[in-house]
Amino acid sequence: MPVTAANANNLDALWMPFTANRAFKRNPRMFAAASGMYYTTVDGRQVLDGTAGLWCVNAGHCRPKIVEAIQRQAAAMDYATAFQLGHPAEFELAGRLTALAPGDLDHVFFANSGSEAVDTALKIALAYHRIRGEGTRTRLIGRERGYHGVGFGGMSVGGIVNNRKMFGTMLAGVDHLPTTHNLEKNAFSRGQPEWGVHLADELERLVALHDASTIAAVIVEPVAGSAGVLVPPVGYLERLRAICDEHQILLIFDEVITGFGRVGASFAAERFGVIPDMITCAKGLTNGSVPMSAVFVRDDVYDAFMDKSPKGAIELFHGYTYSGHPLASAAALATLDVYKEEGLFERAHLLSPRWEDAIHSLKGGANVVDIRNLGLMAGIELAPRQGKPGTRGADVFAKCFDDGVLVRTTGDVIALSPPLIVEEAQIDQIIETLRKAIQKTA
Repeated sequence: MPVTAANANNLDALWMPFTANRAFKRNPRMFAAASGMYYTTVDGRQVLDGTAGLWCVNAGHCRPKIVEAIQRQAAAMDYATAFQLGHPAEFELAGRLTALAPGDLDHVFFANSGSEAVDTALKIALAYHRIRGEGTRTRLIGRERGYHGVGFGGMSVGGIVNNRKMFGTMLAGVDHLPTTHNLEKNAFSRGQPEWGVHLADELERLVALHDASTIAAVIVEPVAGSAGVLVPPVGYLERLRAICDEHQILLIFDEVITGFGRVGASFAAERFGVIPDMITCAKGLTNGSVPMSAVFVRDDVYDAFMDKSPKGAIELFHGYTYSGHPLASAAALATLDVYKEEGLFERAHLLSPRWEDAIHSLKGGANVVDIRNLGLMAGIELAPRQGKPGTRGADVFAKCFDDGVLVRTTGDVIALSPPLIVEEAQIDQIIETLRKAIQKTA
């Protein structure tokens, strides 16, 4: 879309998130419509969605059942407060979600974004220990290269440098586990790498350093998405769970990306057979159609608040104006229907081997130094240009867009996460477009 006198002011008015604003406004890329697996640009060009929007449109775009549910709810009731009042859809949704969750994650707290879900989970962890009489447990443990949103809590436990260095003031009493990413040991692994389970034992070192009586929770992404699809080593999550159990530390899985079929199961917790104390989710919860997120909480954590709070008191002094919003609840219920009726989680599982083979066919391409995959997600890591990190990835992104395929870049890693409705021919189109882009930008 060319910048003209008529739209220049509009372009300048918007400060875009996580975007090189000046570069974008010199050469804007604009979508006007979407359907199924495709976006349509303002100039009428079709672009195959290789990223499910932003890891969120798991059932494909503008699904009629979801659109109609939102329209009906908007006409019936646009808003209802969640403070001391409720509406049926949010309770129905909570029941549907807990039935989908693994283990005894039987309670749900609603928020509006992954960032809010993370900050909610961290607050629940701190309050849980305090209400049990262990108020010294205030320390939170994250992981290097982890991404947990842009709230001050999420940035504090997160481990991506650019999200941390700009803002300075963050939560005190936070420490980090080392990243599991190691190109020398694990490059081109298919699925979970074999090397690296011992890195979970770094939690024991942090316990020895700080003492367990000061640590409230550990938060990790089962698969780190925003850092470039970092898959956990075999046995790593199981070891974290065991150490947390030993020291009565809560374990939180941030499944904002991995939830709702992305790894071939309802949640990564189910896929890996490791049940955390809390799960944060968002994105695929409403298929990206209306902002909504949730925190799943295990029975014993929820029961502590219910049993130890004074009669008639608010058990958790926390919430949002839009918690359990009627439109979001309607969208989420319809989204769950689509997932179930079309068997999309199972479909993702069945497509995973085909996806894996296609992704790993890029091995040997110019500057390709690693390929990682799990379920229907993948990261292709490119060698950075000397003195210009991120520019190679940005050029591949732009070339793919020009050639009709949407990919995502995080530095020099190309991240892929197509909607779970992707067809094999579309997988081939994504891979071949990416192959050519990598070669042409070498």
